[in-house]
Amino acid sequence: MESFIQSVQQVEDSNPGLSPLALVRALRRTAGHDDLMTIHFLGASYNLSDTEGLEGSILNATSFSFFDKAIHHIVTDQGEERGVVLAPDGTTVALAPLLLGIESGLKAKMEGTQALGVFPLTLGRTMGLSFLSHQDIPPSLRLGPDGCWDNVEQPKVFRLSRPATLATDAIVNGGMDGVILGMHLSSLPASQQPQALSEILGGYYNFTLTEKQGIDVVTRHISPRRRELSRSLLESLDLHNAVMTTLALVWKLENTEWISYDTGLGKVVQDGLQTFRHKYLDCPQIIPRCQWGAKAYRDTPIPLSLPLQFLYVHHTYEPSSPCLSFSSCSRDMRSMQRFHQEDRGWIDIGYRRTFSGRGQQCSVLPRTQSYSSSSALSGTGSPGQQTQ
Repeated sequence: MESFIQSVQQVEDSNPGLSPLALVRALRRTAGHDDLMTIHFLGASYNLSDTEGLEGSILNATSFSFFDKAIHHIVTDQGEERGVVLAPDGTTVALAPLLLGIESGLKAKMEGTQALGVFPLTLGRTMGLSFLSHQDIPPSLRLGPDGCWDNVEQPKVFRLSRPATLATDAIVNGGMDGVILGMHLSSLPASQQPQALSEILGGYYNFTLTEKQGIDVVTRHISPRRRELSRSLLESLDLHNAVMTTLALVWKLENTEWISYDTGLGKVVQDGLQTFRHKYLDCPQIIPRCQWGAKAYRDTPIPLSLPLQFLYVHHTYEPSSPCLSFSSCSRDMRSMQRFHQEDRGWIDIGYRRTFSGRGQQCSVLPRTQSYSSSSALSGTGSPGQQTQ
C-alpha cells in the first residue's frame, strides 16, 4: 500500500492542481474497470473530459505497468491473487473496490447528490454474486479466503489458503474501506474540499500511534477500525434488501433478469449475510501465522481424544513495550516464538494474530488441533491487540 500511495503522489506532483476525482477516474480507465454497473453509477471513464490529458500522462509514464498490475484484480489457477496490496495494519486489501468507493464518494460530493453507488460497487455486487455462485457449499465458505504473502518485509506474491470465491478476504477488506472512505467523502461539508488522493489513502492507512495513544482515542477514520466503522455504516442499511436490489440491477443491465425468478435466492443471500456479519463485522481480524513469519512446529503434535475436560494456556513472556504497527508486532511474535522454541525447548506457541485495538486478550487453541501436555502451548498478547 505504501508503494501504491507513493506512486499516486508522484502522479499528483507531476500534475499540479489535479483533482482527486480526475485521478481516480484515470486510474479506473488504466485498469479497464468499465463494466456495465460501474458505468451505470459513475459513467464511462473514457467519456469523462477531466481524464483526457491525465490519461495520456499516466499511459506514457513508467508507472502505467505498476498501476495496471496493482489495481486489476484476478486470481490465477495457481491460487495467486493479484490486484491486492499489503496494508500497514497487516491486512491484505484489493484496490479495485477501494478506489470505486472513493470515486463514488468524490462524485457525490462534487455533484451534491447521494452516493448511491458506494455499496453496490464496493460490496453489494461481489458479495451477492459470491453467495449465488457458491450456494452448493456451506455458507461459511461462500466468502473468502485469506492467504499469505511470500515475504513479510518485501511482499510481492499473495497466495490464497484455499480455492477463491468471488469475494475473497482482500476484496471484502477493500470493499469495506471503500464504503468507509466513500461515505466520508460524500458527506464532507459543501465548503470543504477533499484532500488529494494520496492524502486520503495515507491518512487512512499510514497512521501513527504512540504508546499513550490507543486506537480507541483516535476519532478519525483509520484502517484498524475497519470492522467497527463498517458495522456502524452498514447497520443503517437493510443489507438483505440492498444486496437483492444490487443483484436485480446486475441482471437488468446484463439482460439476465430471469435469474431473479428463482425463489431460493432470498434464503441464499440471507445465509450469506449472516456469515458476512459474523466473519467480517463481529469477529476481530485474524493475522495467520505465515503472515507474521512464524516458524514451523518443531515436532509432530499428538492429537488428544476429544472433548478435553480443560486446557491450560500459559503466559510466560511479553515484549518490553507494546507494539503499535504490523511490522513491530510481527517482530515481537517471532521473538516470542524463538524464546519458547529455542530457550524453553517447546515445540511452538499456539497463536495466530489479530490487531483489534481494544487492549483485550483472547486465547484459544489454534484452528481445530489439540495437543498433548508435552506440546506446552504458550504465548502472550501485547496491548492494543488480541491473540488467538
